[in-house]
Amino acid sequence: MGRPIPELILTAEEQETLLRWARRPKSAQALAQRARLVLVCAQGKSNTAVSREMGLTLQTIGKWRSRFVVHRLEGLLDEPRPGARGRSATPLWSGC
Repeated sequence: MGRPIPELILTAEEQETLLRWARRPKSAQALAQRARLVLVCAQGKSNTAVSREMGLTLQTIGKWRSRFVVHRLEGLLDEPRPGARGRSATPLWSGC
């Protein structure tokens, strides 16, 4: 028997927001996919069933299900990436 999956129950407001993110053409595609994933998980399906239905890996389903359970909608948003921050427009050397 596998590990138990965290129960995922949506509030009406969360469901409305997820549907908006999933359908809005201007949403980032990664966010739209995560929103659809959570909506499918909220139907009570197993990670395996969601993986098959959406064509995603079990690791991906588990990651986003867990992040949503812990952090709710905020957990689906992109985190800042590590590394160099944006570059300034001011040149380091101005020449003579």
